[in-house]
Amino acid sequence: MSKILVAIADTVFPNWEPAEKVLADLNVSLERSENPSKEAILSVARDAEALFVTYAQITAEVINGLEKCKVIWRFGVGTDNIDIEAATEAGIVVTYAPLYCLDEVSDHAMTTLLALARKIPFSNQMVHNGRWEMPAVVPIRRLKGRTLGLVGLGNIAQAVVGKAQAFGIKTIAADPYAPDDLFTKMNTQKVELEELYEKSDYISVHAPLTPETQNMFSTEAFRKMKNDALLINTSRGPLVDIDALVEALEKGEIGGAALDVLPQEPPSSDSPLFGREDLILTPHTGFYSEDALLDLQTTVAKDVAAVLNGAKPKFPVNPDVFTK
Repeated sequence: MSKILVAIADTVFPNWEPAEKVLADLNVSLERSENPSKEAILSVARDAEALFVTYAQITAEVINGLEKCKVIWRFGVGTDNIDIEAATEAGIVVTYAPLYCLDEVSDHAMTTLLALARKIPFSNQMVHNGRWEMPAVVPIRRLKGRTLGLVGLGNIAQAVVGKAQAFGIKTIAADPYAPDDLFTKMNTQKVELEELYEKSDYISVHAPLTPETQNMFSTEAFRKMKNDALLINTSRGPLVDIDALVEALEKGEIGGAALDVLPQEPPSSDSPLFGREDLILTPHTGFYSEDALLDLQTTVAKDVAAVLNGAKPKFPVNPDVFTK
C-alpha cells in the first residue's frame, strides 16, 4: 500500500512525534519544505493530500498548485495567512486550533499587564543598576477598581476576563460579532470601540488581523485613550502602528505598552521600541508551553486524520466546502 503524502510548509516544532503517533495508522509520509517560499512549498506539497502550515503564506497561487490536497491545517488560532476563499473554491477544507494555548496567551496578557502596571521590569533593572529608589517608580495605581477594555471577546479574551476580575479589575469589551448574552455571562459591559478607548485604564487586544483591523491602534486611537492607559497586544503585530505607538509614548498620550507580537519579527536592530522604560517586549512567546505544543500537534493531527479517513474535522474554518 502506497504512503499518503503529507506536506509541511513550515514548522516551529523541534520534532513531530505527537503528530506522527496520531497519524501512524494511516501510513503517512511527512515531507517538509526547505523554506516557506511558494516554490519550496509546492515542491513537496503539489501531490500531497494534506498540508500543515504555521506562518507560511498559503496564497491562492499556492492553493491552485495543490493537485491532490484535501485539507490544510493551520498550527494556531488565526488563519489570516491562508486564502480561505481560494481553498473553499478548490474544495479544500481548512482547519485550525481555536482552543489552542488559551491558558498560555491569557496568562501572558495578564502577567504582562500586571508587570507593566506595577512597573516591575523597570524596578528590577533599576535595582540591578545599583539604584534603590522607590520614588523613581511613582506613580503606581491600585489594580482593584481599574477598567480593562478587551478588543474582541473570543476564547482567549474570555479567559483573560476571569483572571482580571480576580484582581478586582472591571471588564468591558468591544466585539460586534459576540452575542449579547456572552457579555452578560462574562459580567462584562458591551461597548463600542470609541467608548472602550476612552474608558479603559488597560486595553488588551484579541482581534483578528483583517484589512479593517490593521493599524487599528494608530495616532487617532492613542489620542482617544487615557494618558496613563496601558496597551497589551498578544494577538497580531500589525494591529498596532509602531511609529504611532512610539510617538504616543513620547508625548505622554498613553502610559505604556506590552507587546508580544510585532509587525516585523524580529524587529530591526535600530527599532525605536528598544530601550524604553515604558515598554515590555517579549519575542512572540505568549502561545508557548510544552503542554500547549503537545496539545496543538495532537489536535491538528486528529483533524487531519479525520479528513483523510473521509470524515469531517472538528474545527473547520470553511464548513461550506462540504456542500460544494
